[in-house]
Amino acid sequence: MYLKEFEIRWSDVDANRHLANSAYLNYMSHTRMSFLMEIGFDHKTLAKNEIGPVVFYEHMYYFKEAFPGKPIKVSMEIMGMSEDAKFFEFHHNFYNHKGENFAHCEMMGAWMDLRTRKITGLTNDFLKTFSGVEKGEGFRVLTKADTRKFSKTPKNLQF
Repeated sequence: MYLKEFEIRWSDVDANRHLANSAYLNYMSHTRMSFLMEIGFDHKTLAKNEIGPVVFYEHMYYFKEAFPGKPIKVSMEIMGMSEDAKFFEFHHNFYNHKGENFAHCEMMGAWMDLRTRKITGLTNDFLKTFSGVEKGEGFRVLTKADTRKFSKTPKNLQF
């Protein structure tokens, strides 16, 4: 499990004086990018290969409030990946300074070719690295059906 520590800043707090829902998303994104950079998927490498991660959904579950004043930790575990690593599922847990779990998130994403703006699998070097990282308990190989289970389609307005 990958862990990243954060200090809750005043700008992370909402009108109820607890951690704002937008801050949860920012912390998770920062945790994922820190993890990717540590395994060699830094901005320079991603730009050179013209790929980037995209998020399809993030399902949040809030258990308890979090307030400024004590550090928090955000975990990240790879819980699913397609055979070509085109699609991936990460789970995040939020822990207070006592180690108590106060929120959970399940997210699914994919890799995008930044030239074509289409979803793509990883090249051999990237695939080897990404496939070789530690997986979470309950990890599964993702199928196309897994990527469509919350499928939504856009509804265009007629003006």
